[in-house]
Amino acid sequence: MVEQTGYAVQGIIEISPLAIARLASRAVLQSYGVVGMAAPNLASDIAGTLTRDPHRGIEVHVEDERVTIDLYVIIEYGTRITTVANSMISAVRFYVEKATGLSVAQVNVHVQGLRVSTDGKGSKAAP
Repeated sequence: MVEQTGYAVQGIIEISPLAIARLASRAVLQSYGVVGMAAPNLASDIAGTLTRDPHRGIEVHVEDERVTIDLYVIIEYGTRITTVANSMISAVRFYVEKATGLSVAQVNVHVQGLRVSTDGKGSKAAP
């Protein structure tokens, strides 16, 4: 993104996809009904576990100052999935656009699983 101040071009500002992923992660994990992030596939799951990747479950693609974000999440059983997903989409779009000034073209939510509370003391994941 080139920032112009009215005088002359001051330089180039590059925002890393990892920085955008961190913003999206914060927005997602603060959304009601989201239990956690999930890997998009088994290979990513193993790599994320070994490296303890904090951006696990988020893929960011930036093209021509437009951002596409894919979220892979686990949602609390008993919540309305579409409501939780729409809330995440709005939160991620707001946080990323506010912080970066880039336009968010798409936020895609992939629900990878549901977490079922057993008796309030523990929880187990549902496939």
